[in-house]
Amino acid sequence: MENATKCIHSGYTPKNGESRMIPIIQSTTFKYDTSEDMGKLFDLEASGYFYTRLQNPTNDMVAAKICALEGGSAAMLTSSGQAANFFAAFNIASNGDHIVASSSIYGGTFNLFNVTMRKMGVDFTFISPDSSDEEIQAAFKPNTKAVFGETIANPALTVFDIERWAKIAHKNGVPLIVDNTFATPINCRPFEWGADIVTHSTTKYMDGHDATVGGCIVDSGKFDWMAHAEKFPGLCTPDESYHGITYAVKFGKEGAFITKCTAQLMRDFGSIPSPMNAYMLNLGLESLPVRMKQHCANGQAVAEFLESHKNVAWVNYPGLKDNKYHELAKKYMPDGTCGVVSFGVKGGRKAAEKFMKHLKLAMIATHVADARTCVLHPASATHRQLTDEELVACGVAPDMVRFSCGIEATEDIIADLKQALDSI
Repeated sequence: MENATKCIHSGYTPKNGESRMIPIIQSTTFKYDTSEDMGKLFDLEASGYFYTRLQNPTNDMVAAKICALEGGSAAMLTSSGQAANFFAAFNIASNGDHIVASSSIYGGTFNLFNVTMRKMGVDFTFISPDSSDEEIQAAFKPNTKAVFGETIANPALTVFDIERWAKIAHKNGVPLIVDNTFATPINCRPFEWGADIVTHSTTKYMDGHDATVGGCIVDSGKFDWMAHAEKFPGLCTPDESYHGITYAVKFGKEGAFITKCTAQLMRDFGSIPSPMNAYMLNLGLESLPVRMKQHCANGQAVAEFLESHKNVAWVNYPGLKDNKYHELAKKYMPDGTCGVVSFGVKGGRKAAEKFMKHLKLAMIATHVADARTCVLHPASATHRQLTDEELVACGVAPDMVRFSCGIEATEDIIADLKQALDSI
């Protein structure tokens, strides 16, 4: 079944006379006839639901749809993309462990790893996604438990060489975690290139309508935890909080990671989306293939237009033939990358600020990957406390504009850009 069909039909199959749409189980609590019935759930001896802080039927139906889209074995929804990345990493790396990560990942994820998780005792080494095989190998330590990267980095738009990094991760006996938010499984399925765990901020293209914050973790079901049991005691030794269950033994390669993530991390942190949010995410998923096609078409057209405008200093978009990552983009995303384009306005910070004031259609917002065209000038917004020198040092040029193409008519987006650039 193609992903365009899975977006409509996967995750939930109604029986005779049942609701065609995924039902919203807006309940914290589930009733059982006997304590013994409920006890089997707490012992992980039976499947079912006992408290929405851990699992909810509506959420699981939507997670199953995303799992099918990615070609995984199991999945879970989280309350945000940040929660998804935290859970995915913390599920296998804890105090005293180490993770190798791409240095061009989303700033929020970078801070989560570099500041918050360091406080929890997890060490990180950040290296360029363009590093040589030898440089990547040199970043590994005896206590390395995972490798992390983004298919298309936000907002750097670097393209991650999934297959190459996966081979090096597996050579060292650890899984590769890939954040696939910008590409979505419509344009790239990282498992097909060797990735082991995929995460998403479903807030972006998957929801696509400024409606719900959310995240998702999908397991490929292919990484053999027991083959590297000494590295992953949380999965490969008994969990005394569940009567000595060993996840990798009881649930196998296909179910161990997500079961542990649910039974331990979701139990203790409770970062679960509301069933209503999951329902709304499902509505976004149903139109995802159609929207991604238009996002990518608009991104390509906008990038090509910007290249030709006299007031544009530079353009960064993987779909451009002279882009550094064009060949990798063709390999991993032959049908398109994303709708996000970054570019520099001639005249620096002041010129970029003036450009922003003249936009009429594009919405000034910190958001990206939405049905509406969104635009941000980091130097005057998210990074406004930094000097021009500090901006350059952290990879955000003073003249940089992040432009997220929506699904409006291409001609209207370009007309808005043109009038704003012409007004500088």
